[in-house]
Amino acid sequence: MGSIATVRLAESDLFEEVVLIDLVEGLAAGIALDLWHDASIARFSTRIIGSEDMAALAGVDYVIVTAGKPRTPGMTRTDLTSANAAVVGPVCEQIARHAPRCVIVVVTNPLEEMTHLAQMRSGFPSERVLGMAGVLDSARFCSLVGLTGLALPSEVEAFALGSHGPEMVIPLSQARIKGRPLTDLITGDQLDAIVERTRDSGAEVVSLLKTGSAYFAPGHCAALMVTAMASHSGQVLACAVDPKGSYGIRDTRVGVPVRLGPAGLESVVELPLEPGELTALRESADRLRERINEVA
Repeated sequence: MGSIATVRLAESDLFEEVVLIDLVEGLAAGIALDLWHDASIARFSTRIIGSEDMAALAGVDYVIVTAGKPRTPGMTRTDLTSANAAVVGPVCEQIARHAPRCVIVVVTNPLEEMTHLAQMRSGFPSERVLGMAGVLDSARFCSLVGLTGLALPSEVEAFALGSHGPEMVIPLSQARIKGRPLTDLITGDQLDAIVERTRDSGAEVVSLLKTGSAYFAPGHCAALMVTAMASHSGQVLACAVDPKGSYGIRDTRVGVPVRLGPAGLESVVELPLEPGELTALRESADRLRERINEVA
């Protein structure tokens, strides 16, 4: 996943350098060299460096954390909590030591719990520790709608909010195809099935791969968050953040629409959700708060 994010960041040509870190000796350096060999074809000038030393992060502006154990068939994201907390915590302490002004984007599952842990162990303000989940889940929903043949995935507009898991909330009142409400174009049963498949998409990929988890789309989505910050694009993305009162939610990490800037979270965007959608989002936040408190 890290190598996919690296490719997307390099191809954006927004950065002087991208650094890959892996504790396995030579692995990151080998991948970095292989990716750099593509520079003349892909026409990017961003240097790609690989290292097993966290000190190589010195001076970076953004860090994407993918460290941890991936899911295997039959394993839930929650099953990963203890194992990945033991990895993410020390990693984020090292990040804070070597790149104290950076923004952290967490990809490791269980996403909301690991994002909260990353903030605790780094000591960074919550605005500089973001969870990548809603971007991916929104993309999955739009792509699955594209399978209906009604539109290209890129023509679908929708947000996946709440949790990166069973408490995911996709407010269909906000979903559009070329400006038209999705609910006018697809039957309720079809939409319910697409929403459910979106919730289960990570597990579906894991069950098919058998020896790993989703790779390409998550890597691209993490890079999208970083490029949105670096370019100050103003694009609205769904990310796991502390809403600090938006949507009536506090003291947790939950997926909501946000605008990002060079220093991380700039603002939460409040959509005009229907009452049932708002209730579902708040219930998702309540369950996430319980799990986050257990990690804390």
